[in-house]
Amino acid sequence: MTAPFEWTPDTRELADLELLLSGAFQPLTGFMSSAEAHSVDEHGTLIDGTPWPAPVSFTLPDDHPAAPGDLITLRDPEGAALAVLTVTGREDGFVAGPVEALDAPEHGPFARLRLTPAEVRKELAGRQVLAVTMRGPLDNLEEVRATAEELDATILLLPLAFGEGGPAVVRSALKARDRLPEGTLVAVVPLAPREESAIDLELREHVAEAYGATEHLAGPEPVTLPGPPHRRGLVIFFTGLSGSGKSTVARGLRDALLERGSRTITYLDGDVVRHLLSAGLSFSKNDRDLNIRRIGFVAAEAARHGGLAICAPIAPYAATRDEVRAMVEAVGADFLLVHVATPLEECERRDRKGLYAKARAGLIPEFTGISDPYEEPEDADLVIDTTAISVDQAVHQVLNPLIQGGWIR
Repeated sequence: MTAPFEWTPDTRELADLELLLSGAFQPLTGFMSSAEAHSVDEHGTLIDGTPWPAPVSFTLPDDHPAAPGDLITLRDPEGAALAVLTVTGREDGFVAGPVEALDAPEHGPFARLRLTPAEVRKELAGRQVLAVTMRGPLDNLEEVRATAEELDATILLLPLAFGEGGPAVVRSALKARDRLPEGTLVAVVPLAPREESAIDLELREHVAEAYGATEHLAGPEPVTLPGPPHRRGLVIFFTGLSGSGKSTVARGLRDALLERGSRTITYLDGDVVRHLLSAGLSFSKNDRDLNIRRIGFVAAEAARHGGLAICAPIAPYAATRDEVRAMVEAVGADFLLVHVATPLEECERRDRKGLYAKARAGLIPEFTGISDPYEEPEDADLVIDTTAISVDQAVHQVLNPLIQGGWIR
């Protein structure tokens, strides 16, 4: 099957895609239209009246050319082709249509337990089944045992493994299996949580039924107690105009933290990244966004394991900064946005390279602050203006909140 377009869905969409393809979202066979999603939100049913608790949607950027009748190959982040989506409609941001599997998803941890509903039903061979959906450890195995005994049912543990915490949920299920009656099965389900607990519970029941459940028990929601700030990953993300002083302050902060010696530091300066990680990219909006995403990805990976990353790009667009914040928070780390709000006039006065003058003369196209916009952050955690303060003073304006917040000891 040849598709003219290709796209990599986001993490939640990829999880929903897998459940659509496996049959765990039966009777759904594809992503919902705007009308279908509205019906689900308003009435809790599909358009034909079938009960369904939550929208299962897919989106593309507004400027993407895909139209009804087109085919889109959906790929995972590594480029593997997972499915083809036949577009049947585009409205209100929703891209609707059925999906057809191409290749099985490439899984990492616990791939052997990523069983489809059909595989599980075949193994259960028509037996009574008590399905237990899990987003964390089970705190009462006695209830599970007693319910299964009352129903004369086989126990099926369905760890809902989504996101960074997924492998831990599966490990909890395997530990529980070892303490439950012989024959207890475990099947990993990549079900992303929904915001409303009642809707999430109803969706879990639908998935359990698809796996052959006679009865469904929902395990308790996990209690997450974050570690102390000085043990958590942290990304300090400086943004500001060229010449604002952000790189100078970021370097000063790096040096101050290295002198203290209490954290592992990764430093990602905008100019340095341009020469290495993002060599070959232009200064078009698409390439600028890609550059920031690359910085965000590296910073998030450093923070994933408890490191502290300092980033100092211009990062002129709010949406891309939001993407970086989401990347960092998705790995369980903290994100601190520092807006170096030095006025444009002062940035031009400091311009040792003559970039602003060249931009005003039309020699440098798409120059931030002159011929291309800088979207000032409305969500900055800290705002500093380096016009009338020394580098040391500016560094301390950033360092002090880090100490007070417990990230630095």
